Amino acid sequence: MLLRPARIHPRQSWLWPPRKLAIAVAIAVAVFVIGLVLIDAPAITYARTLPRWVQDFFDWITDFGKSGWFLWPLGVLFAILAALPRPAGIAQRVLAAMMVRIGYLFWAIALPGIATNAIKHVIGRARPFVTGIADPYVFAPFTGTAAYASMPSGHSTTAFSVLVAFGILWPRARTVLLIYALLICISRVVLTAHHPTDVLGGAVMGAVGALLVARYFALRRLGFSLRPDGTLLAFPGPSFRRIKSVARALLAE
Repeated sequence: MLLRPARIHPRQSWLWPPRKLAIAVAIAVAVFVIGLVLIDAPAITYARTLPRWVQDFFDWITDFGKSGWFLWPLGVLFAILAALPRPAGIAQRVLAAMMVRIGYLFWAIALPGIATNAIKHVIGRARPFVTGIADPYVFAPFTGTAAYASMPSGHSTTAFSVLVAFGILWPRARTVLLIYALLICISRVVLTAHHPTDVLGGAVMGAVGALLVARYFALRRLGFSLRPDGTLLAFPGPSFRRIKSVARALLAE
């Protein structure tokens, strides 16, 4: 179903009109340059002076920015649903709707993470204090080591892909998701694992990547559609009551 041709042909082929896209790219580049020059070194230098309890707190928080916390449960759940007997009628449609949403969440988190891991080794930016000083200008492209894989931040990519992917389906959860994403991003700087601009780059990768996956699904009318203005419209998901009734029916077979 994911490989079938698009069923919707929007007026614009890009996520944003070319003019708005060019403006967004220009702003992103300007913010990165300003952050590189004015923010990166002072921020990571200050992070080293924070109290130990603050570092310990964010050391605990940062682990939840790993994609495995989301990909493993989603992948296992999808496999379980795929192994269930094929029901008929309404139960089949409910099961299909659940699998489409789980599949969307999985790819919306996995694909930005894969792209980030590839890009960070191409850029080869040194992590903070690799050279012993707060020097944000150290780059060694194609080095392929963890010490030179600072940009973009993988944890930040995961956090913002989770924010966007889950937030599209459940808008009421966006505040909690935003707090989670911001805590993960802050943790990477507090622990001097990344510069602030690395975190910003990861956040952009995660958010844009999740939006592109949602748009890909929408063009095939899988869980989403597109309004006339090109914005995403999530289809209503099956109610919890309906899911419970389908589960009872499958367990009874």
